Amino acid sequence: MSISKLSPPVRVGSFSEKWPPKPTWRAPRDVPDLTGQIFLVTGGSAGIGKETCRVLVERNAKVYLATRSEEKAQAAIEDIRKSTGKSSIHFLHIDLADLASVRKAAEEYNSKETELHVLINNAGVLYAPTIGPLSKQGYDMQFGVHVLGHYFLTALLMPTLLRTAKGEVSGTPCRVRVVAVSSDAHERTAPKQGIVWDSLQKGDAALPARKKLTGTRLYGQSKLGMVLVSSELARRYGGQGVVAISLHPGGVKSELMRNLNPVIAWIVEKVRIYPVSLGVITSLYAATSEAALDMNGEYLTAWARRQVPSKHARNPAMAERLWKWCEEQVSGF
Repeated sequence: MSISKLSPPVRVGSFSEKWPPKPTWRAPRDVPDLTGQIFLVTGGSAGIGKETCRVLVERNAKVYLATRSEEKAQAAIEDIRKSTGKSSIHFLHIDLADLASVRKAAEEYNSKETELHVLINNAGVLYAPTIGPLSKQGYDMQFGVHVLGHYFLTALLMPTLLRTAKGEVSGTPCRVRVVAVSSDAHERTAPKQGIVWDSLQKGDAALPARKKLTGTRLYGQSKLGMVLVSSELARRYGGQGVVAISLHPGGVKSELMRNLNPVIAWIVEKVRIYPVSLGVITSLYAATSEAALDMNGEYLTAWARRQVPSKHARNPAMAERLWKWCEEQVSGF
């Protein structure tokens, strides 16, 4: 469900989505000067997240790299500072698989900053085709991280985002952005009915549904959830200066494949894997380009092209139900 100011996007075919043409918008070349803007990027210690942070810092943004491992984060920060010659990147500890950790991270951020211009929900886990572990609160790990953890972080930071949009601190109203790095898996491997609600139960109660779906379907379901939450976020907050965009970054080599069978990972890499320098394009376009400010509620694909998401992703009733489910799960945290 797009609520942007532009004419509806034209469907990008599956072949073009898997093997995209050369990009017309590039990073860092086309990323504007970001002086005075603050970004928070989850999963920023490797892959697309790390290179996204690098470009943002290079273009003069202040960046918070939010991830679970401080050791990996500090190594990434040192590398980024060395390559850019700039020190405006900082570590923020967060474990998206633990709602208590998510709250602590948001509180820490708000203790340091009074504004936030762009939140990039980039962190991801992949356990396909096997069933992965559970999150701290007992949810499927992929759904717990991609959907519930990111939803809660966004909700906790929403007052800061809205304050920034209104210009309460700077004196200058502006549009802020929430970018959700989803995947074409939201369509390719999600369950045929979209969200299988039984699989979202805590602990053993969801095990029969999870086993039936397999890790591959659970991953697709979690990525569909990210698109649905993004579209509902756009509907609820678009009128208050928030621009919400979800996207497929393209088939990019990253640590996301660390849990795959080595043979499957090798096949995937040979068939449809692109360098991270291309993989950052769509995220950075959504997060920084002037054109993307008119794409509230939209879904983008590689490389920075407007795309029509799956039929389930365009289901407003499903999006609202998932949003309310998320609200219920985080109550008390």
